[in-house]
Amino acid sequence: MNLNKLTANIEQWAVERGLDEAEPEKQMLKLVEEVGELAEGMAKGNLDQVIDSIGDVYVVMTILSMQLDLDIKDCINDAYEEIKDRKGKMKNGVFVKEADLE
Repeated sequence: MNLNKLTANIEQWAVERGLDEAEPEKQMLKLVEEVGELAEGMAKGNLDQVIDSIGDVYVVMTILSMQLDLDIKDCINDAYEEIKDRKGKMKNGVFVKEADLE
């Protein structure tokens, strides 16, 4: 299944449960929780937990986008447009954009 179809399924699932009308502040807390679980999976080298957590983060971000009347695909596109021509260097395993290299 492609990402557009999966995203549509997530959105439908959220609507059916009224999550699209819930408080975005609560969804933000859920996002932090899921990112914490991702960090735990990374720290423990638990690939299954990492895979599940990355998926959960996407689900939560999709629902948060809906609650804020945004389209997750537009958000991702805007982020890509911002980074697509970015130049920089790896420093200690982290990409640092050119403007921050000094």
